[in-house]
Amino acid sequence: MIDSILPILVLLAALGCALMAGLFFTFSNFVMRALARLQAPQGVAAMQLINIVILNPLFFLVFMGTAVLSLVLPVSLLWRTAHANEIFVIGGSLSYLVGVMAVTIVRNVPMNNALEVVEPTSDEANQLWQQYLVNWTRWNHVRSVTSFLGTLFFILALT
Repeated sequence: MIDSILPILVLLAALGCALMAGLFFTFSNFVMRALARLQAPQGVAAMQLINIVILNPLFFLVFMGTAVLSLVLPVSLLWRTAHANEIFVIGGSLSYLVGVMAVTIVRNVPMNNALEVVEPTSDEANQLWQQYLVNWTRWNHVRSVTSFLGTLFFILALT
């Protein structure tokens, strides 16, 4: 049974990683650069709104669904006869779980939470914004690269 559904689950994981890679790439490539050109109050306010709007059911389906698949897929290999491509399933899963989920939880979300509570026009927001632009984007680059690598690994697992 697992041999028949495993390719479908791997494909879904690849698609989830690809969607997240596109989202993270978009932010790193031009959204954060555009926000950096705004004055701090406008940039902070815009990012605060983005952080609210992004928390929607479709985002959670892709973001968390890919994490669930990245947990389930390596475990499902235990009930399957050994194949050479298993290392790619494990690589894709680790790329997503460590490079996307762990980085999001440990790095990006705390920065978002700190930004959420400041008044956009305050001096504190101005200082925080300058640090946020550099640090949040740096960690977002990590998420972009690792979700792309996850996509690549999952695609290789299908070959």
